[in-house]
Amino acid sequence: MWIIVKYGAWNVSSFDAAQARELEQAGYGPLCARILSARGYGDAAAARDYLRGDAPLNSPFLMKDMKSAADRVRLAVARREHIAVFGDYDVDGITSTALLTEFLRSMGARVTPYIPARLEEGYGLNELAIRWLCKRQVNLIVTVDCGITANAEAELCRRLGIDLVITDHHECKDELPRAAAVVDPHRADCGYPHRDLSGVGIAFQLAAAISGDQAGLLERFSDLLCLGLVADVMPLRGEVRTMVVKGLNALVRPARPGIAALMEECGCLGGPVTTSTVGYLLAPRINAAGRMGQVDQALELFMTRDSARARALAESLCRLNRERQRVEAGIYQEAVAMLGPDAHPEAIVLAGETWHQGVVGIVASRLSEEYNCPAFLICMDGERGKASSRSYGGFNLFAALTKLSDLLESFGGHELAAGFTITREKVPAFRQAVTALAAEFRRSGAADTALAVDCCVDPALLSLENVQALSQLEPCGTGCPIPVLCVEDATVVQLTEVGGGKHLRLILRCRNGQNLAAIFFSQTALAAGVAVGDAVDVAFTPQINEFRGSRTVQLNVVDLRLSRSLRDETADELALYRRFTRRELLDPAAAARLLPSRSEFVAVWRYLIANSRDDRLQENFSCMGRKIARSASGSLTLSKTRICLDVFAEQGLIELRTCRRCYQIHITTDGSKVDLDASPIVKALRAAKSGNRP
Repeated sequence: MWIIVKYGAWNVSSFDAAQARELEQAGYGPLCARILSARGYGDAAAARDYLRGDAPLNSPFLMKDMKSAADRVRLAVARREHIAVFGDYDVDGITSTALLTEFLRSMGARVTPYIPARLEEGYGLNELAIRWLCKRQVNLIVTVDCGITANAEAELCRRLGIDLVITDHHECKDELPRAAAVVDPHRADCGYPHRDLSGVGIAFQLAAAISGDQAGLLERFSDLLCLGLVADVMPLRGEVRTMVVKGLNALVRPARPGIAALMEECGCLGGPVTTSTVGYLLAPRINAAGRMGQVDQALELFMTRDSARARALAESLCRLNRERQRVEAGIYQEAVAMLGPDAHPEAIVLAGETWHQGVVGIVASRLSEEYNCPAFLICMDGERGKASSRSYGGFNLFAALTKLSDLLESFGGHELAAGFTITREKVPAFRQAVTALAAEFRRSGAADTALAVDCCVDPALLSLENVQALSQLEPCGTGCPIPVLCVEDATVVQLTEVGGGKHLRLILRCRNGQNLAAIFFSQTALAAGVAVGDAVDVAFTPQINEFRGSRTVQLNVVDLRLSRSLRDETADELALYRRFTRRELLDPAAAARLLPSRSEFVAVWRYLIANSRDDRLQENFSCMGRKIARSASGSLTLSKTRICLDVFAEQGLIELRTCRRCYQIHITTDGSKVDLDASPIVKALRAAKSGNRP
């Protein structure tokens, strides 16, 4: 490709100027007003309803089977039966387990919390766990954040005389498990008005149904609700937004010693708490416990009342997270090597013999974003493998796995993330089948891979005051996304790789002469494909950068693309070059546009020599072409530069290889002179220029 952008396209919304003025008069900052209008909330009443954080909570009894679930748990408490709260090993599952366990114990119940060991037992209810609980005379198992597809396990509970209450929020299969109650808002016969509760939200509603004191429980458990809902990326609308707002306020001064200790260890205790605090600082460390096989530490962190023990657990979770990052990097590098440099897959299906089951999901997420396709990573153990998968562009994983269930031993999850087990012999067939489904989905036009940009703004609006006012949109997340704005036609005046080459710092000069500081995380100059002097459009989230007591506006770059004039010019040059490579008939004027002069050949060659290391050069072609053109006199274009490279390769001066993000060039000449006039490419272009078809 000649133009490298992180997203395939940008969908840039626009705002209504009159609506923006009305919203500003209602008290919203200028940037907020434009964003709200662009999102379709053009008057103050609609904006207030969209952003309100005090929507009433729904009655738990609107959920199918909730009364049966509450009645059975109440009976178990009254009879002093042994209850097991059976959860999951992610943040949502751990907070669900902690919430319901603490609540039931406060009622005097005898409760054993149980979260399966990820590596030994896998996800959800399983025979090993059920038999272990049976030996400890458990009478009732209540699942949280799991169980909706545990049909066989439900039958085992029945045979062993254990009652089962299932609470879950994942997608249901056609046949539900046979249990005393099955509470899941995704049931086809469930009339609950808000399906976007995660596992901890449903565990909370079960507690509310049992106690009858929903408001009191919200005060008590809003911290756990907030952590689970945000970590599981639930849409921040309606009652979910109410729960999260309440929880974020509680986390400013956390009552639980474990949460306070973790926030202190992360360096965020005592500061403002947003959904980003939860999603990027707290959740990864809590998840690390489950990923690295130490989930009991995270559960204990939430339930301990001992401050010293809380500090020790918080320190341990941070160590586990650093180890998780190290393991993740190794799996990622191995997966990329398996794909190879020229990979353009419709779907990624890879299997590793030594991969860590707890970490492959993160790697799958990273690969899906980088390669723009769904990713399935399988951890093989003998003749069977356990897989984690992540979606891309709206590809429905759960629906795909349902279609391919004859190739799988088991599966579960939802449309964006799912897991399954598979035998080794079925992996090739699964790869072929899911690749076909992904290709069909892409061809259908239903794939949504575009970057959603709220609106373009005048850079003069990017003041400290206006950027600070964006807090009026908080909490941000799914359903109320972090704002993404755009400034068009800014010139790159400074470009520096920082953080050991991992990130890109830029200074952009706008058309009004204003300079904007920007940071593009996890991006290099090579991958971004830009150079000093390029005119670009920048999509970004504005933020306040604090350094040595100074506060300035900084753009957190989401994506960069060439300005419209450069995009049009590049597309035109690309089309012309492709006409030549397809051996289409060129008129003399078109051939003249493609035929480099001797000085232009020299300019390209000098660039290659000057910028190669050990005779090798790797660069984004479009970016390289623009840099050469700016340094050379005359009319050297992208298409001429590409012709120069083709001629050099044809004459044995270089080896030219196209990889996924750039061109790799190896200078192979031994210094001998080469007659470029003898090049068949040059001869063909000269003939076409003179009006003779070669």
